[in-house]
Order: sequence, then structure tokens, then C-alpha cells
Amino acid sequence: MSRDPGWGEAALLEVAGIIAGYDAGDVLHGVDLSVAAGEVVCLIGPNGAGKSTLLAAISGLLRPRRGEIAFDAVVITNSSPRRRLELGIAYVRQERGLFPGLTVWENLVMGAYILRDRAEIRRRAERVADLFPIVWRRRDDHAGALSGGQQKEVELARALMLDPRLILLDEPSNGLEPRARRLVFDAVTRLAADGRAVLLVEQDARCGLTVADRGALLQAGTVRLTGAGHDLLKDERVATHYLGGA
Repeated sequence: MSRDPGWGEAALLEVAGIIAGYDAGDVLHGVDLSVAAGEVVCLIGPNGAGKSTLLAAISGLLRPRRGEIAFDAVVITNSSPRRRLELGIAYVRQERGLFPGLTVWENLVMGAYILRDRAEIRRRAERVADLFPIVWRRRDDHAGALSGGQQKEVELARALMLDPRLILLDEPSNGLEPRARRLVFDAVTRLAADGRAVLLVEQDARCGLTVADRGALLQAGTVRLTGAGHDLLKDERVATHYLGGA
């Protein structure tokens, strides 16, 4: 597998030459991308560029026609979504996924649905709650009573119940007001500080690149530009088309 030269030799996730799409045709046309442990990588680009399609391919929900995906040096291109969960890849989709009639704590422990050891589930829940204090504060409240930003925090906490090393986030700030967005991006920073890799798709390019170590611009199904998040924030090509001007 060829490596993306901008990402070094210590990549946890490597995507090489991925071609994938749906019945109407291919959306991705040879995507190369890598993510290292403890790194936040933000994918930006126009609607229809293939950002969510790439996350679906990495998570196993969409099988590529060509190319390879490797996780910790193991090729997983044809592995099932469950196998990828077991290996340590979690996918938090754009749509809100909590059960509003269940408590915050009940929603949290559902993230460990493939585990059978109740004591281990309890230990993991307590560790995750320490990372996301909203879980302790609102543990007995119905999830539907939380604000949008708080619900997204609980979704991120639930994704940690299987102790993933890579977290795929699709538009986590979508539909949230500014304060709630700050909560979500603060949570993303905590995930990386905890040593986890984060691949983030974000329509709000400015916010996404601000918290990202690295960014990648996806256009027409290929990666057109990569670089450090702060560098892309100052890049005129990005500013003109995705940040509302220079």
C-alpha cells in the first residue's frame, strides 16, 4: 500500500486509491488519506464531494470497488462493520442517534452492546463518564431532555464504550447553535488528548480546521489539498471557497 507522504510513517488508518459509490455511479475517485493516533484530521469540501461516502467506506457500511483500507497495518477493505468495531473503529453518524425516552446512562451502556461482561461494561461506563462529565450530571435524565450539544456529547461518550482507537465523526456540529458547537469541538479535542485518532467531516470548515491537527480538502471525489489545520485556515484557496472569503 502506498502511503500519503504528508502524514508520516506512523499512520493508524491508511486509505489508498479508494474508488467507491452507489448505484448511480462512483463518488470517490482514488482517495488517499492517512490518520495517526492522537490526531484530529478534518475533511472539508462542497456538498457531494464524497466526505460522508468516505466515512461509510472506512466504517464498512460501503464496500469500495477498488483500493485498500488498512487499520494498524491490517487490511480491512472487505471486513464487516462489526469486525471494524471489534478492531477499534467507531462511527458517529450525522443524524442524532440517542433514544430520547431512555436515560443518559441507559443510552451510554447501549454502546457496549457487543460485550457480555456486566462488570466490564460498568467499568467502561465509569471511565467514559469521567471523560464526559455530562454523563454523571444528567445520568438519570431522559436523553430527549438534553440540548443538541449535550446530546452529541453523550453520543460521543457512547462511542467510547468499545474503547475505539479511531472515531469517525460525520458533521457533529450540524444544526447546533454556537455554544453547543463549542461543546462538541471541545469534546473532539478531549478525544485526541486521550490518544484516540479522530477523522472529522465538517461543513463548518473554520471550526473544523481550528481543532484539527491536519486538514484535507475533498473535491469531486479526490483529495485536492492537505496540510496542517492552521495552514489551511490561511490558505487563500480554502478561504475563498469555504471560509467566506479571505
